[in-house]
Parts: sequence; structure tokens; C-alpha cells
Amino acid sequence: MIGALQVGLLDSPYSLTEARVLFELAHAGRMETGELRGLLDLDAGYLSRILARFETDGLVTRERSASDARRQLVQLSPAGAEVFSGLDRRSAEEIGRLLSRLTEEDQERLVSGMAAIRSLLGEEAPAREPYVIRAPRTGDLGWVVYRHGVLYGSEYGWGTDFERLVSRIVGDLDLTRDAGWIAEVDGQRAGCVFCVRQDDTTAKLRMLLVEPSARGLGLGRRLVEECLRHARAEGYKRIELWTRDCLVGARRIYEKAGFELDSEEPGLENGIEVTEQMWSRDLQATS
Repeated sequence: MIGALQVGLLDSPYSLTEARVLFELAHAGRMETGELRGLLDLDAGYLSRILARFETDGLVTRERSASDARRQLVQLSPAGAEVFSGLDRRSAEEIGRLLSRLTEEDQERLVSGMAAIRSLLGEEAPAREPYVIRAPRTGDLGWVVYRHGVLYGSEYGWGTDFERLVSRIVGDLDLTRDAGWIAEVDGQRAGCVFCVRQDDTTAKLRMLLVEPSARGLGLGRRLVEECLRHARAEGYKRIELWTRDCLVGARRIYEKAGFELDSEEPGLENGIEVTEQMWSRDLQATS
């Protein structure tokens, strides 16, 4: 699909290996041939023939190292830099054409899949947070309702009435005034939370959810922190939330974030007895 098996890469007279040599020289500026050979794991004779061809075509220049005559230095000539620039541009255009057929969501899945391959095959990846937190996009609100219904139905036995409740909360959102965050792990939705206006001085934290596969990453804590940061920035003095006592993991997150239990009362969900709880915290002091 990317043309790596063609005789000439990107309709050029150069093979994939030859193009890779041009790539390394373009980015290094000047290299010892031994360093180049080790970097690309090439046979010494094979690399020598490639460089001889490039020299004949006027793409590289070679000279002996001033510090060690046994070492040879190679670099691209202006003509070689121009050839590489053309290959690099055509490569970007070709990849652009491939990706243009994919939606933004599918492009993210592709990048995540490639990252997974690198990780599984042992390539060292730069250190990063194991998740991404972003603003909601089209399709996210439907996912929020769906995953609340599925997760709380399977884990606690709550039925479609609970899903309808979440649907009403989502339907009442005004994202010109309210705010939300979607967490992703490896390009897949893994959690959410929303900060909703109650009145001029009070906000409500709503619909905190973390997928079972993403629990233990600190994702719930991070989502709550984002909600609190936003509420303070918007000038709210207080923030409240509604939860149930059986949601032990969520309650621990709320307690660590400075929320305190205000009240509780018995309730019923799909014929199952629950204890409804109201929690709140002041936003004047930073946490």
C-alpha cells in the first residue's frame, strides 16, 4: 500500500533502502560510514555500493576524517538534498491521501494501533501520561448515555430508568455554559465528567464515569481535578454532586478531592434499594 515493494520508491529510481540512507544523511548532516552502517544494520559491501552509486549521481560527497584517516565521512550534496526533499514531499503527499479516506476518529485509532505495535515489539517510547483528556466532540454525548446504561446495569443491576435519567441530564446540558471532559486511553473513550451550572455561585459535578479497563490509572481523580479547576476559573463559590453509597471508588475520589457528605436518604433503583448521597465542597480554598 505504501509502495515499499516497488522497484523504485515513490516513482523514483531509488529503492527503499537507498531512500532511507538519504533520509539519515539529510537529518544528520554528516556521518561516518561506520555509524551509518550500524544505524541501518546494513552489510558493509552493500552500503559501499549504495554510496558509490550516489557519488556517481552527484548526490553525496565523501572524505577521510581529519582525526582518523581510517574513517570516512559522507554527506549529501546540494543535489542530494534536493532529491531527498522531493522524496520527502511525495511521501507526505502519499500518506496524506491514505489518511484522507479515514475519519478523524479512525485516524486516531490508526495512530493508537501503531503506538501499540511499537510498544509490544519493544521499541522505547517517550514517557507520557497513559491517557488524554479532551473536550467533548460529536458522538461523545451519546456514548456517555450508552456507557452509563451498560456499566451501571451490569455492575449494579440498575435498569433503563437510570439510563433515561442520564439521558435527561445530557439533554439539559448547555455546552456554551456547562463544560465536559472525555478521557481517552489508546485512542478509545475511557471516562467522562461534566461541570454543570446550578446557579450563579454553585456548580454541580455530574456523570463521572471511568471504564473498568482504565481503572487504576488515576483517571477518575484527574477528571475531578479538571472539573474543580474549571469551576474555580468560572468564579463558582461552591460545587455539589449527587452519588450513591455503593459507588465506593467514586466516593473515595470525592473525599480525597475535599468533598464532604451533606446528606443521605434511602432510594430505589430498578427495585434495588440504594442510599442517595449529596456531597459538596467550598471552592474558595485551593486544593
